[in-house]
Amino acid sequence: MGRPSEPLLSRALIVETALRLVDREGPDALVMRRIARDLDVNPSSLYNHVESRVDVIEEIRGIISASIDGEAFVTEPWADAVISWAHSYRSAFAAHPRVIPLLTSQVSTSPVILRVYEQFTLAANRAGWADSDILPVLTALESFILGSVLDMSGPTVLFNPRGQEAEFPAFFRAFSALKAVDQNDPVAGPAFELGLRGLVRGLLELRAL
Repeated sequence: MGRPSEPLLSRALIVETALRLVDREGPDALVMRRIARDLDVNPSSLYNHVESRVDVIEEIRGIISASIDGEAFVTEPWADAVISWAHSYRSAFAAHPRVIPLLTSQVSTSPVILRVYEQFTLAANRAGWADSDILPVLTALESFILGSVLDMSGPTVLFNPRGQEAEFPAFFRAFSALKAVDQNDPVAGPAFELGLRGLVRGLLELRAL
């Protein structure tokens, strides 16, 4: 038999397979042997294209982060840019919430996300933030965004007091008063919008101190 016209394996194919595996089974499934099994190849063949599991995770980070839009930091006022960026950040991870524990488990040097962080930092500096404040502000925002992604990937309403109204009357009233434009997303989406605007407003007030 002649040599195949295209390689059976590639870096992109390995990473795409790994991402599908995590989406399907969770972060613990990201093991090189499992990736090889899904691709029907010997595990050692993977190392001709990727260096390690860490390398695969960084490539996954790059794929997802490529959808995060930081251009608003160039064209819009800082507060408006943060809200635009946060929406694109949440959307980028919404399809892959199970990846989050992997990406928060190791230090990253990905130029894809660092490029967005550069835009964030320059815009924050122009808005009056000191360099020493940048990472705390960024981390506070990212913690909120990623927490919202995890929230939206769970049950529509996480706590249900029905049947225990007498024990928890105040919470039951709040639960019963819940009104949603989107019945499929009665809490997570509105909570994200409310929390994001509250967080940005609070950060602006702190910056002015």
